[in-house]
Amino acid sequence: MKVLNGLAASGGYAIAPAYLLGSVHFTVTKHHSNDQNHEVQRLHDSFAITRDEIKKLQQQAHLNLGRQAATVMDIEVDIMADQEFYQEIQDLITLSHYTAEWAVAQQSEHYQELFKKMNNNDYLRQRATAVTEVRQRLLSHLLKKPLPDATKLNHPAIVVAASITPNDMVNFNDHVRGLITDNGGPTSHFAIMSQQLRIPTVVGAGDATAQIKNGDQIIVDGVHGKVIIAPDQKTIDHYQRLAGQYAQEMQRYGALREKRTISRDGHHFVVAANIEMPDEAAPSLEDGAEGVGLLRTEFLYMHSAELPDEERQFKAYKQVLTAMPDQKVVMRTLDIGGDKRLGTLRLPNETNPFLGFRAIRIGLKDTQILRTQVRAMLRASAYGRLAIMFPLVSTLDEFEEARSIVDDEKRNLIHQGVKVADDIQIGMMVEVPSAVMMADQLAREADFFSIGSNDLIQYMFAADRGNRRVSYLYNGMHPAILRSIKRTIDAAHAEGKWVGLCGELAANKLAVPLLVAMGLDEFSMTSSKVTGVRSLIKQLEKRQLQPLLHQALAATDAETVGKLVKAQVPALRDFE
Repeated sequence: MKVLNGLAASGGYAIAPAYLLGSVHFTVTKHHSNDQNHEVQRLHDSFAITRDEIKKLQQQAHLNLGRQAATVMDIEVDIMADQEFYQEIQDLITLSHYTAEWAVAQQSEHYQELFKKMNNNDYLRQRATAVTEVRQRLLSHLLKKPLPDATKLNHPAIVVAASITPNDMVNFNDHVRGLITDNGGPTSHFAIMSQQLRIPTVVGAGDATAQIKNGDQIIVDGVHGKVIIAPDQKTIDHYQRLAGQYAQEMQRYGALREKRTISRDGHHFVVAANIEMPDEAAPSLEDGAEGVGLLRTEFLYMHSAELPDEERQFKAYKQVLTAMPDQKVVMRTLDIGGDKRLGTLRLPNETNPFLGFRAIRIGLKDTQILRTQVRAMLRASAYGRLAIMFPLVSTLDEFEEARSIVDDEKRNLIHQGVKVADDIQIGMMVEVPSAVMMADQLAREADFFSIGSNDLIQYMFAADRGNRRVSYLYNGMHPAILRSIKRTIDAAHAEGKWVGLCGELAANKLAVPLLVAMGLDEFSMTSSKVTGVRSLIKQLEKRQLQPLLHQALAATDAETVGKLVKAQVPALRDFE
């Protein structure tokens, strides 16, 4: 028996024989051709076949996975319909005399590099993935080499691969019980699709494809990120029990969706979703979310070569609000800078962009960008329960200036006869130490706070969360962070204002009891984690957790805090 450690990407447990799915990397050599007409015809034929294949995959994806998970398929269809993309490849053939396969490889790589340089957000990662998928299919037909195919699988199996593409996911049949990959992360698109299909998945398992042979008995532990090769009977029995318990837990989660999240001693909490695209609003409700705690609006600025106009933004915001008219939707104004840059907006090259010109600082400098976005949000407010918040507010002056822009645009719209909701809450994100220290004064002006724990941890410890050398400092369970959160909550509650938390800490089950004890009003997270947190909260008693909270705040390190929580919260004693 051997155990491999990876990253949990989709929960659940599976026991079945291994099925190794080969990977193909097409190596294309630079060649020229004197028969340009022949090469153009080859290109045309490969596009026609690929276009038909991708349309069929798109239909399957929407039918079996839903709109959110089918995003990459939609992008692939758009790419294949893009005449400019086709013409650019054809020009390489006619003007540079390249072979069709070399022209495809060159132009595809050009776009992949372009997307990588522009930004590191989900939308552009999806574009890069889609270009890679299109490239592979085109080259498969041009080189007459088949792609890996799991459709022929005729028995229950756990698929093991170096990597798995969204197209692979669409092709998987009901025999696929689990997934293991050497590479990838839990936020990759295929991982999101595996969550939609509820297939236990472990990613980043190192050399799993070298360690596992076809037919090996395998256990996939998608809860803890473990892979067990050739387990003994005792281990099999243990995981069969865990699988049964997990199935019962999922049934309980399903029953939560129509009920409010209330602790055992009667305190009401809201567990909402963080979303990045309008299409994610309806699926998040299906996942049990009680609203949207964070709508990242950057997607609108990534879709085109120019800044989005008011009408385009209005339609997107309206789509979200109409998808959940009875739930509160918190929209964050444009948050770029740092590691998030736009091709549509030139930002200065700075020595330390994380401490530079970013987020609300850009909106207050270039007010037309902020005003256009705010007007679109205000117009959409007539279709639901809107709340607006500003990112990276550092001072009271910044918040007051930003709020005055909202008030100004609201007056303008009403004067023009445009319907605007009269109960729009205006809040801010608490992400920097200065906001924590001035929370009492900020709470008098803001309608609510949303704690961005990801950035707060980074700025509190002066530790770049993407730098492995200082990753040991990046821990939201540290008493310094817990004290900052409690200070913020206390300051808001003193003014009768509510507080949400929309970072990864909101879904950390060891942190949840402490946040409940502090009186956090709203937890916001990836929608797939909502029901698990709701279920946990319903097992807790806020009053009984007060001694634990006091001990955690008095602790000296994160490890001690974690041990305290496990020891004193029965539901988490076996949590890993």
